[in-house]
Amino acid sequence: MALYLIPVPIAENALHTIPPYVQETARRLEVFIVERAKTARHFIKSIGPERPLPELVFVEMPQHETDVANKRSAADNEAEQTFLQAIKAGKDVGLLSEAGCPGVADPGAHIVALAHRKGVKVVPLVGPSSLLLALMASGMNGQKFAFHGYLSAKRPELAADLRRLENQARQQNQTQLFIETPYRSQMVVEVALETLQPGTIFGLAQDLTGEGELLRSLPVRDWKKEKPVLGKLPCVFMVGGG
Repeated sequence: MALYLIPVPIAENALHTIPPYVQETARRLEVFIVERAKTARHFIKSIGPERPLPELVFVEMPQHETDVANKRSAADNEAEQTFLQAIKAGKDVGLLSEAGCPGVADPGAHIVALAHRKGVKVVPLVGPSSLLLALMASGMNGQKFAFHGYLSAKRPELAADLRRLENQARQQNQTQLFIETPYRSQMVVEVALETLQPGTIFGLAQDLTGEGELLRSLPVRDWKKEKPVLGKLPCVFMVGGG
């Protein structure tokens, strides 16, 4: 038996970004541990599962991995028990996040860790990752990089975070990546252009593989001439040493 880590599209109408062998694997599974059941059902329905959708099992994980670290939530217990029961019954299990690859900037790592502890084979499948796509297209250092998740939500703290990442980028020649919720992306751009040094490279990767895809990396001095306005879509931000 195995736990399959199943990537899903990171943009609307982008099913073509999921390789055929991944779709074939997902079609035959009956049990899914997921970040959001509605999104997972929509994806599985779109690839044509072998069994009727009502016969499939979708169990949600905790919304944040900190829930797992700090307390035992009901969702956590249900997800783990569903996984263990399926494996005991001789069934493979699929793990899906809401977009992209499970366990990478998304929940799922605790289920993977549980699989390892129980001696269950873990099978990562190929698919789109917004972080890797952004880094590939950034023109920044892809040999040394660090991902920081979400930075502070308030402007003064965010500015301090950005200065810290800028120093790391310069001192270590290391690309710094982070993400933000769609409704705060424009604020991140504004604070970054106010805070970062003119020669620092600042990169944006928004709506990757989607119709509104934006990929651009420029020195801060050049961004100030363009004054970018972002839509309310997922975005990866990058800071390079310049």
